[in-house]
Amino acid sequence: MTTFDDRETAFENKYAHDEEMKFRAEARRNKLLGLWAVEMLGKTGDAANAYAVEVVKSDFEEAGHEDVVRKVSGDLGDLATDDEIRGKMDELLLVAKDQLMKES
Repeated sequence: MTTFDDRETAFENKYAHDEEMKFRAEARRNKLLGLWAVEMLGKTGDAANAYAVEVVKSDFEEAGHEDVVRKVSGDLGDLATDDEIRGKMDELLLVAKDQLMKES
């Protein structure tokens, strides 16, 4: 292998790692968002955990995170606006990234 091939492989590996971390952070953020929402909905225990999983799964409907916003917004109704949900998602993404960094 040449130096160029080694560098190419290293870049490919870094890209794959970065994409995996991004996916894991967004999934963690969505779970945290679900747990935040259940507090307002008054759900606890297994129902709260099940709802958090539903929020994570809702992210697979389309590209981007608007599917998650729609899910949570529809469930919360007047308890939170779409902008409040998006703001919470931004906040929780930082928390999720921090959690993942501490775990590795």
